[in-house]
Amino acid sequence: MLRSTAIATAVSGTLDIVFAMILTFLYGREIGNMLRFVGSGPFPQAKDMGQGGAFLGLIVHFTLMAIMAAAFIIAARRVPALTERPIQWGVFYGLITFVVMNWLVVPIPFDDPIPGKPLAIATQLFAHVALVGIPIALIAAHFLRPRTA
Repeated sequence: MLRSTAIATAVSGTLDIVFAMILTFLYGREIGNMLRFVGSGPFPQAKDMGQGGAFLGLIVHFTLMAIMAAAFIIAARRVPALTERPIQWGVFYGLITFVVMNWLVVPIPFDDPIPGKPLAIATQLFAHVALVGIPIALIAAHFLRPRTA
């Protein structure tokens, strides 16, 4: 389980953060500020920590991804049907992670569910489904499906 979780974390976490960096750049904002904002959720002082705060943001991001990957892999070990149709379950899991992040996790430190604008909702849905849910489900399926001879 550790190997599959680590790989799912690395893949989905990298896809998601690179997408966030591209969007940040396209919006004319600084990537370091975006990363410090991520870190400021659990560590409010990250906003004032320069490169250290940006690095802390990466750690927070990948920690959240590890939790998401581990949760799906644990569920897939208990419910093998999740590995039989990984795209379907990955889409569903991506939608779950979108809701959990935007209506439970993010509002704790920031008081508001985000995103609120249609384009932000669309990009977040894309990220959670295509870059997080589906890759995690595919990796879980790869590691957890019974091997045939």
